[in-house]
Amino acid sequence: MLSLKSNLEKNGFVVYLEKNKEDALKRAVSFIKDGLSIGLGGSVSVAQIGLLDFLVRQKNITLFNQYEENISMQENIERRRKGLVGDLYITSCNAITRNGELVNADGSGNRVAAQIFGPKKVLLIVGKNKIVDTIEDGFSRIMEIAAPKNIERMNKKAIDLGKEPTYNLHNIAHKFAYINGDEQGRTTIIIVDEELGF
Repeated sequence: MLSLKSNLEKNGFVVYLEKNKEDALKRAVSFIKDGLSIGLGGSVSVAQIGLLDFLVRQKNITLFNQYEENISMQENIERRRKGLVGDLYITSCNAITRNGELVNADGSGNRVAAQIFGPKKVLLIVGKNKIVDTIEDGFSRIMEIAAPKNIERMNKKAIDLGKEPTYNLHNIAHKFAYINGDEQGRTTIIIVDEELGF
């Protein structure tokens, strides 16, 4: 983990290593300041450590929460757009290579776009299960692990809402990003020594 941290830091990322979900949440909460506008990218990991619930409860921030129940698709898209120019963008990452590179795929593109450019700061919550050896391993992980599990999750959610399940490999993982560095200090990565998300 220490060599991974060092390689990520060489690429401009700020990195914290946390032992568990509870410590990761404490660390993440330290970045939430009064008056911030905060965007969200689809992330099971963010929800699993309790950060999404924490954010929803805060009254002193502007949260562009596209996951709020009973909002229209138009409002959902508008919130995703606003999140791209917020003060802080919170999400996860599909894979991190041991050389300190980020590999991601997305359906709509807001999550990969935000990691590349837009929000002033980015905060990533990443479980140890997403660490891979190479870029190629990262893309394989997306297509063989992350995408299928997300397809299953999102199609189940659609069915539960009485909608037709329409998610597949062609529309859930067709916008990809490979990032081997960022403006110094813009992106903070909290790596958790537990399995999180997909």
